[in-house]
Amino acid sequence: MVSLLSILVLGFFLGMRHATDADHVVALTTIVSRERSLRAAAPIGVIWGIGHTITILVVGGAIILFGIVIPPRIGLTMELSVGFMLILLGGLNLAVSMRNARAIARREAQAHASSTTPHDHAEDAGHHATVARLDRRLGRFGAYRLVRPLLIGVVHGLAGSAAIALLVLGTIRDPLWALGYLVVFGVGTIAGMLLITTALAMSFSYAARRFDRLHGGIGVVSGFLSLAFGAFLVYDIGFVQGLFTSHPQWTPG
Repeated sequence: MVSLLSILVLGFFLGMRHATDADHVVALTTIVSRERSLRAAAPIGVIWGIGHTITILVVGGAIILFGIVIPPRIGLTMELSVGFMLILLGGLNLAVSMRNARAIARREAQAHASSTTPHDHAEDAGHHATVARLDRRLGRFGAYRLVRPLLIGVVHGLAGSAAIALLVLGTIRDPLWALGYLVVFGVGTIAGMLLITTALAMSFSYAARRFDRLHGGIGVVSGFLSLAFGAFLVYDIGFVQGLFTSHPQWTPG
């Protein structure tokens, strides 16, 4: 009993360490960099961790309880989804950052302009009012900010669920204790994600309050980083590990 309890405690800290995996940190950085306040950004890590844990419990639980064997091609496809998700996140981040940079440049140009026609003022004000109204209306819905990190966490959980379940099976033979380990591991991941997101959010919110251009630059850098890392994963999984070839080689880990 003491040994099993020790394993569960270890699972919590391994979950926290799992939160620091490169693909997780890149995804979180890309999402959090778009937020301008600690209050809005901090919960993202918890929601991400919940989505990640849901996938681990569903996929890992099926492997533990029913002895499901995942073929290499399916396993690699699950991991490939993370690469595509990072590419999508990076592209969206770059689009938002570029749009915000243009808005900042327009405001600065108007502030320093010697004269502007009334029509120009009205047209630009109308444009910004429309964008602001859309943001406010979408922001009222909890799903607007909850669904995105939840789905990203679910996708990331696909990449690691098989490896975690197989590791548990090699250590804990009792299915109920093995499932308990997955739950504790997931709680540890959520805790780790909360710490990482809070640290990122504090830096980004400070930049947003003090320096508009610096905050925009962080968004651009995180977007490019997400794109590059996602493209690397797609290449590695598709060609090095052989998903796009006739001889896929997959080792869960």
